[in-house]
Amino acid sequence: MNWPVLWPTLVAMGLITYGIRLSMILLLGRVKLPERVQRGLRLVPPAVLAAIILPELLRPSGALNLSPTNPRLLAGLLAALVAWHTKSALLTIGVGMATLWALQAII
Repeated sequence: MNWPVLWPTLVAMGLITYGIRLSMILLLGRVKLPERVQRGLRLVPPAVLAAIILPELLRPSGALNLSPTNPRLLAGLLAALVAWHTKSALLTIGVGMATLWALQAII
């Protein structure tokens, strides 16, 4: 693809994406969702995060690994405990990464 076509395409797609997102924000700002739907929508981010993270913790090499020699699983469990106890995302990430690096150096 040549440059004179690439930039207008990128700008157009950016505007289309922005328009789609803005339309949903404006629509949902005017529509009152039922309480049950609102409760369900609050569970979407944790579910998506779990779906992304858990396979990496449980299957780091493609096969299920629940052994104590799995540094990702151990670091993930410690990070989950820190998250539950402190409710701090930054501290959770820091502890999880430091633990993972330390365990990878040891194991």
